[in-house]
Order: sequence, then C-alpha cells, then structure tokens
Amino acid sequence: MTRTILVVDDEPDVESLFRQHLRREIRDGTVSFRFAESGDEALRILDECGPGLDMVIFSDVNMPKMSGLELLAILRKRYPQLRIFIVTAYGTEEMAEEVKGLGGQGLIPKPVDFLSLKDLLLMGR
Repeated sequence: MTRTILVVDDEPDVESLFRQHLRREIRDGTVSFRFAESGDEALRILDECGPGLDMVIFSDVNMPKMSGLELLAILRKRYPQLRIFIVTAYGTEEMAEEVKGLGGQGLIPKPVDFLSLKDLLLMGR
C-alpha cells in the first residue's frame, strides 16, 4: 500500500529535495507525493481527494497568507484522521507545544533529516 504525502512549502526547491531523498521509496511504490505552495492550494488538493483520504501532511510553518499553524488548525477540523507535521528551521519548545495543542503530530526541524523522516513515514502503516 502506498503512503501519500502532501508537502506544503513555498520554497521552490522543496519538491526536488523530497523526490531526490525518497526516490527509492517512490520507485518501489512505498510513497507518493503531492506538493502545494500554499495553505490554500493544500486545502484545494485535500478537498478534491474527499473526506476518506489517508495522507500524511508536512507543512512549513512560515508561508505567505496562511501559516502552517493556521493550516493545521483548519485541517484538524476538516480531516481529523490526517497525520500532520509542521516543518521549521525556527522551532521552539513553545511552538512544539502549540503544534501538539492544535492536534499536530510534532515539529520536524530544518534541514530535514531524511533518514528519520523515512522511519516516521513508515510507522503506522
């Protein structure tokens, strides 16, 4: 079964970075990716997929118009079954507590440790 991951980040090189580091998992069908450059685009993608979707979300915290924390709060209400992680280079203990309080699974520090990320993606399959 393929695990679908939605990465939400306004940085243009994020897609190639994820595809490069997880190319084996993409090739063997373990994971598939969707990418969104904003919270609004992520919501459109998820709404198109419908209410029964099973997806893992990685959202940058700092984005224009809608922050990753704002997106997390919306997603938690609309799609309570999703596993949602916030990615940031500026994480603090207070932010980690806020993410947990909003129903997120946790903070992922930048630069992303892709070996740890692979373990995280494969758990709970």
